[in-house]
Amino acid sequence: MTSPGSPAQARSLIIERLVGDSGEADQVIDAGRAMAERAVPLLQKGLSSGLGVPVIVDLKAVEVSRVTEARSRAGDNFAMTVVGSPASSDAMTLVIDAAAIAIMVSTLFGGDPDMPVSPIERDLSPLEADVSTMVFQEVAQALNGSGQRSLELRLPAPRAMSGIEARRHVLRDGAAIRIVLGISTPVDSGSITVTMPQRIVLAGRDGIASASEADPGTSWRARFSEEVMRSTVALEATMPLARLTLGDLARLEVGQVIDFEETAQSRARLSARGQTLFVCEFGKLGQNYTVRIRHPFDAGQDFIDGLMPAGAGRA
Repeated sequence: MTSPGSPAQARSLIIERLVGDSGEADQVIDAGRAMAERAVPLLQKGLSSGLGVPVIVDLKAVEVSRVTEARSRAGDNFAMTVVGSPASSDAMTLVIDAAAIAIMVSTLFGGDPDMPVSPIERDLSPLEADVSTMVFQEVAQALNGSGQRSLELRLPAPRAMSGIEARRHVLRDGAAIRIVLGISTPVDSGSITVTMPQRIVLAGRDGIASASEADPGTSWRARFSEEVMRSTVALEATMPLARLTLGDLARLEVGQVIDFEETAQSRARLSARGQTLFVCEFGKLGQNYTVRIRHPFDAGQDFIDGLMPAGAGRA
């Protein structure tokens, strides 16, 4: 991967590698939709100019996704390419399905746009891969933008992959946005899917990047929040035993029974990853043992209670 050009880009890459950098879903979708809506007229103009006949380009969907799902809806015979930028080697993953490829090839070589095209039910030919590359170039150029909004994509787009090469190409996982563009004639339709890491879409739009530069701490918290909240942790409930001297502890033997303190049942602790979270009450519901949360764990109060005689602390 290309080295990032600034500390902000370096932070973004580190976060993305750790958890798959993400933003608020509504914010990401709004940014992606605005980008796609600006690009659609440019793409339609570029394709129609190259083909010599008009084709219809429309925006089908904008949704949050994962980079690894870029080709999940493309069927068996698709073409794909990955375009890099200074911020990321996989700033944009482009996938075109067999139906859209058939439309483009037929139209490019003089086919009647009012007649259905034959579906592609085999691996793509070199010619079909070349046509897919041409389409990818037009899509990437339309979405790239200019000025402050530019994605700074490395164009021209790399040659399209297909067949086993495209299916086995390793996609680095991470939070992404999926933009689905429809390509159609009066009788046929296909789709082009554009998948981009969310940080690429959000960078430099509506002051988001500048806010991150001004307050890196806020950026880290916001970007980690959504993905971290999805992670799973193991909960542990423990209940205190009677207080023993070191001498008593040294004399413990296998099979020896240790009594609970009278208040032990109401002082169970709920922990995750070694961090105590709540003070709970141990109980039973039907055939299952349970803990009922009483109040959040207070480390300061717990320290004070530990200095006082048993039973003198907070109940």
